[in-house]
Amino acid sequence: MTRQPTRRFAQASRWAFSVFALAATASWAAGNPDGHCTVPVEARADSIANPAHVIGNGTPASCTSAAFVAAVAQGGVITFNCGPDPLTIVLKQTAKLFNDKPNVVIDGGNKITLSGYGSRRILYMNTCDEAQHWTSEHCDTQDYPRLTVQNITLMRGNSTGQSYGLSEVYGGGAIFVRGGRLKVVNSRFVKNVCESTGPDLGGGAIRAFGGAPGASVYITKSSFGGGAGYGNTCSNGGAISGLATNFAVYNSLFKNNTAVGWGANPARGGTPGGGSGGAIYQDGNTISLKSCGNQVESNHANEGGGAFFFVSNNLTGTMSITDSVLRGNPNDQFETDGLPGIFVLAKPGQPVITNSIIER
Repeated sequence: MTRQPTRRFAQASRWAFSVFALAATASWAAGNPDGHCTVPVEARADSIANPAHVIGNGTPASCTSAAFVAAVAQGGVITFNCGPDPLTIVLKQTAKLFNDKPNVVIDGGNKITLSGYGSRRILYMNTCDEAQHWTSEHCDTQDYPRLTVQNITLMRGNSTGQSYGLSEVYGGGAIFVRGGRLKVVNSRFVKNVCESTGPDLGGGAIRAFGGAPGASVYITKSSFGGGAGYGNTCSNGGAISGLATNFAVYNSLFKNNTAVGWGANPARGGTPGGGSGGAIYQDGNTISLKSCGNQVESNHANEGGGAFFFVSNNLTGTMSITDSVLRGNPNDQFETDGLPGIFVLAKPGQPVITNSIIER
């Protein structure tokens, strides 16, 4: 059921997103200020009490791209000591995880921004990439590495054309993960992009492909996009995209993200394909999307699902929308009847909607 809303969120929304003009600073909060869902322990921030690597010696100049890339390759808990002020680190190369380093935690302390400078993906994890140490014949479903990104901003990542010679490595302008696990807490994603056309690829900010059986990608109290010009864009899944992946998203904001492809999936004749899932795109079989405490507003899809595009090919997938607000998420071609901004093919009776607002 869809509960008819009042307009009480409008003023708060305009204020909350105006602060994205300060995207390179830490003076604005991530997440949905009206989101109050209880977050399970496994979706909360990790401890940084005993860091394996501290980037910097207290000065901005000491916090370099090379130091960060090297720390990610070595694994463990990574923190920053770059001085008292917010700092943007422009990456000169993509930071890549090695698959025999089981845990990587990146904590920006609410001061650090990592920038791809519009030229490169920011973080890359792929359990099926032999160059990153292949550790299992069942690489796409292995449980490790486990990557946590928290208290940080990722901006201007760009995955276009960066396949590393592997045909399936598309999407994820800021973060690409295949296999293992991913958790994002209290983080911000702005102006990240990936391929502008193509079916079944996506994730201007995050692309997740496969993963440990039964596990979810957790996203907690995080922001994707914001004011005009700060959104993330991709052919599908302007903000995040998953293939054979579960998402559990808590108390987060999605605004002005765009699925810019056209032709849908499979691509219509004479088109390049894409254009679905302005905020979130998911495709697979027994997959799930849990949205709790989220605000999803002013996202756009050229094809279907201005907010959410969710296709479970064998109709076993499940979607729940709880204590969330979905408003003003247009799609130019198609949506599910009675669910503005949503296209869903799932288990009968889905999605399950509780105490939520869904409107044009």
